[in-house]
Amino acid sequence: MKIVFAGGGTGGHFYPLIAVAEELNDLVAEHNLLRPELYYVANTPYDEMLLYRTQIEYRHVAAGKVRTYFSLANIRDFFTTLLNIPSAVNILYKLWPDVVFSKGGYVSFPVVLAARILRIPVFIHDSDAVPGRANIWAGTFAQRVAISYPEAAEYFPHKDRIALVGNPVRKEVRELVTKDAHAYFQFTHEVPSILVLGGSQGAEVINTTILRALPTLLERYQVIHQIGAGNFDSYKEIMEVELKNNPHMARYRPVPFLNPLELRTAAGLADIIISRAGSGSIFEIACWERPAILVPIPKEVSRDQRHNAYAYARTGAAEVIEQENFTPNVLLSELERLLGDPALLATMREGAKKFKKPEAARSIAQELLRICLEHEKE
Repeated sequence: MKIVFAGGGTGGHFYPLIAVAEELNDLVAEHNLLRPELYYVANTPYDEMLLYRTQIEYRHVAAGKVRTYFSLANIRDFFTTLLNIPSAVNILYKLWPDVVFSKGGYVSFPVVLAARILRIPVFIHDSDAVPGRANIWAGTFAQRVAISYPEAAEYFPHKDRIALVGNPVRKEVRELVTKDAHAYFQFTHEVPSILVLGGSQGAEVINTTILRALPTLLERYQVIHQIGAGNFDSYKEIMEVELKNNPHMARYRPVPFLNPLELRTAAGLADIIISRAGSGSIFEIACWERPAILVPIPKEVSRDQRHNAYAYARTGAAEVIEQENFTPNVLLSELERLLGDPALLATMREGAKKFKKPEAARSIAQELLRICLEHEKE
């Protein structure tokens, strides 16, 4: 059996592929099946260590980015994609996989088109409430379409091929660590705790607002703040000045990046999480069953996050603050309202519990194996 993974360019596309590969490896071990050969075909390997750990081989195919705004780079990237379609066809012809599993994004287009040309089965998954263009196109002929939000179903024509499975989350970040979590961060149980996530690269608006609100925040709460590796040094210098002689300095834990164990531990003690609204972040927060305040990237920059945020908020698990409204006063007021209402927090946790789909990666892996076994019989 051979499976090709396509899609990438961002962690939102890449990490769900890793989650599916983990479950594939577990399933073949559980059922004593011959382990499938796994390949990742994209313009970059994104994370070579994770590919190695999940036994995925990398193959390179260049692809140009399609921007939603006018740019001369669109012309250049169009020809980059066009000229690399034969390369994608050649790679798939040599591998001849049983199925191509695509997460979408511009990186996936040459690979999925090559599969279409060679009549190789295509299985797509979309992480967002509003699917991307590559997946909407692929959904017209894909054998199976997996979606994360029910709202996405309206964008695909073949309703009998659609399954609502959620967004795959890697095993290493799926489960909370609650034992000794407060001790790990040297926090007390008596003061509410907030986890701030702007993504691994940080988010300037979130970071800046937290920084401006810190003196008041620390009077009432404990804060773990993932700032982002690229921004950490400059923010740290400002924070040292702003919080000099602050009596509550011990309540603040700024970090450049949280590794998977630290992330699960921080989430384990958090009473509420402040985050961007990428689908990966939302489904991780839902797995942890934590109330959330979501600050989506404006629709002019990314249409995905705003739709994701409001789709999740409709479950009752989160509140949404638009970026232009994300000021220290608004944030402090919203935190006081939420953290001061235990019944509301309980309702939000229940909403997250109902929304979460921890079996998403396994469901996709099972379907991929089924397609492979059927393809081998043909």
